[in-house]
Parts: sequence; C-alpha cells; structure tokens
Amino acid sequence: QVQLAESGGGLVQTGGSLRLSCAASGRTSVGAMGWFRQAPGKQRDFVAGASATGANTRYADSVKGRFTISRDNAKGTLYLQMNSLKPEDTAVYYCASTTSTIVYSAPIGYSYWGQGTQVTVSS
Repeated sequence: QVQLAESGGGLVQTGGSLRLSCAASGRTSVGAMGWFRQAPGKQRDFVAGASATGANTRYADSVKGRFTISRDNAKGTLYLQMNSLKPEDTAVYYCASTTSTIVYSAPIGYSYWGQGTQVTVSS
C-alpha cells in the first residue's frame, strides 16, 4: 500500500503562486505520479503527470506554461509549482500514483490517491 498526503493549498489572489507537495509513504511507488483537480459539481481533471524518474512530464493545456510538476524520489515527494493562478484554477487538488511507467491522464490509470488540498484563487 502507498499513502499519499498533499499539503500547500490555500487562498491566493489572481496572479499569485502556490506550491503543492505530496508526500508518499508505505510501499513507495516507483511508477508515474500525477496531479488532478476537482471543482464543485465537476469531474476530476488531469493537471500534470511525471514519470518515475521525473524526466518525462505532461500537462493539461489549461496549465501549460504556468504549472510545473517535479518529484524528489529521495524524499518520496511530488511537487506542483503553480504560477499566474486564475480563478478557474480553484479546486481541490489531488495527488495520485501508479506502479505503471505510463503517465496516464485519466484517473483510472492511478491506484493510489491522497485526500486532497483546497486551492482557492480570488478575483
């Protein structure tokens, strides 16, 4: 089993920045990891993903150029640096992991999930 715990969410003004962290414990995944987000009444959407080494990344079009995903495997931690935040980025952000080497953009590709952290961007 893998346990994931997100942190770093909060309230920020439009144009501001936040850095999310996801600490993995237990049987640490050696596969891909990703960030998803879910706004009230909406489906859970892919934000960004990183391969096991972090060398390969992919992003949703809506966050390209503004968000950066990275991972420090020595610390068992995944990060999401979010810059130039917009009100439409407001959501609960979830960390996910898989034992696969593929960076899936669909939630079904991930086996383990954190509890989520709230990000609110005020206009």
